[in-house]
Amino acid sequence: MLKKLIILLPVFCLLALNLTWPARAQTAEPPVVHAVMFWMSGCKHCQQTISMTLPPIREKYGTQLDLQLIQIYSLEHIDALYALGASYGIEKRMIGVPFLVIGDQPLVGYDQVRLEFDELIETHLAAGGVDLPDRLELQPLLAAAPDSDSPTPAALREEPVPAPMDFQPAPSGMRDNGFVLAIIVLVGMLLALLYAIARLLLFMFSNVHLRPAPAWMTNWAIPVLSVAGLLVAAYLSYIEVTLIQAFCGPVGDCNAVQSSSYARLFGILPVGVLGGLGYLAILLAWWANRQKWGILSSYAPLALFGMAFFGTIFSAYLTYLEPFVIMAVCIWCVTSAILITLIMLASLQEALRALPAEIEYVE
Repeated sequence: MLKKLIILLPVFCLLALNLTWPARAQTAEPPVVHAVMFWMSGCKHCQQTISMTLPPIREKYGTQLDLQLIQIYSLEHIDALYALGASYGIEKRMIGVPFLVIGDQPLVGYDQVRLEFDELIETHLAAGGVDLPDRLELQPLLAAAPDSDSPTPAALREEPVPAPMDFQPAPSGMRDNGFVLAIIVLVGMLLALLYAIARLLLFMFSNVHLRPAPAWMTNWAIPVLSVAGLLVAAYLSYIEVTLIQAFCGPVGDCNAVQSSSYARLFGILPVGVLGGLGYLAILLAWWANRQKWGILSSYAPLALFGMAFFGTIFSAYLTYLEPFVIMAVCIWCVTSAILITLIMLASLQEALRALPAEIEYVE
């Protein structure tokens, strides 16, 4: 009898192990990824990251993502953030907010957080989760920051105590030049619109005689300006669709503008794509005007001017947003605004001549 019990004992142990294993598996804690992001009041990139990028990520991972949001609000915190960036080998001029640390990987700026954060979470969850790195440079920021909760909209609108940091900041003089340029272009566009409206009203309510527009204006100015605008719009579309860094030159911050919520119409259609379609339609109207298609060709100048007129209004709105709302200027957008305004002015004379009116034209 004793021998039988000794033989059956391992069997009973295996059965007991099999019965308890599912229960143990069910009580196993899911992996958790710990991360921290530093933000600053008055930073537009931080606002976009917190309001647009993070909510769907937090909803996706739930309790498996422990993300602390810590506000940088003093010069001491800025110095500590510089020290943390230096520990990762990041140059001081490249350090800014939002600054996110996940595992031992820093993500600097809106674009990096938006493009890489989700993938890094997946990688760390597959590896069983990750804690915050045990870096001496990180401890002062974690210990000294009183705000580790999600910021409220009111907090995002407060003015910062120190000057806000931006991702890949340009010198302040360059930014001021960009703002001044955008405001000058905006004023010029508004004056051009008022001039076009005044010419239209004068033509409709007075018996004026119109000469044809100069040949150089209709033969090559409009198509050349339209092709240039189409190239600019194609580049902006490429930037907006592929989400790569734009070449901005010495004026403005194109990437800040292209990463804003205003870069897409209704949050769906990239503004660059819309502009490209507009310039293409203007080219088609110019070409149709040069064909002998009867009434279609006769009304092509009106269609061309109408598209350029409303394009100028829309471009003026976008140009206003850059210095006064987005707080950044895109030199490519300003260039497109200038081009569409010139097209409107160049097409005005022929559009007025195409209007049905009881007048004699002076040839």
